[in-house]
Amino acid sequence: MPTLLLRLVGPMQSWGTTSRFDQRDTGKEPSKSGVIGLVAAALGIDRENWTDLEPLTKLSMGIRHDRPGVPKRDYQTAKDIISADRSKVHKTAVTTRDYLADAAFLVGLADDDFVLLERIHKALGNPVWPLALGRKSYVPSESVWMPDALQNLTLREALA
Repeated sequence: MPTLLLRLVGPMQSWGTTSRFDQRDTGKEPSKSGVIGLVAAALGIDRENWTDLEPLTKLSMGIRHDRPGVPKRDYQTAKDIISADRSKVHKTAVTTRDYLADAAFLVGLADDDFVLLERIHKALGNPVWPLALGRKSYVPSESVWMPDALQNLTLREALA
């Protein structure tokens, strides 16, 4: 089964799975939903376009921790926040944002559909929308795309 490798390196990364408005968590490694979001941005697939997103959900994913990063927390404040049902205005809201500082991961995406992996590889080299490491403001410090990233190896072999 062919495997496509992605390099995810940046000063800040956040791969949340259970976030709420005032508390944004992060996992210790990229989440599959976060990686699919990054790939969808490269391909120009809108988050509401389930037809084009579905094949991406079937990809197998593996992660190699090259540099695990340091968990950090950022506190943010916002003024005059209106509740979702518009019933209240909060004068000041304090939120926390967890992230990984200085992390580096090698992510492998594997599938029998070589054409799909080839399309993703090409899009990562020339993305439709900007790529982010979990949050829009967390940009990669190195290219996600690598010239030799499409490997005719199993996921485990490619990540080794």
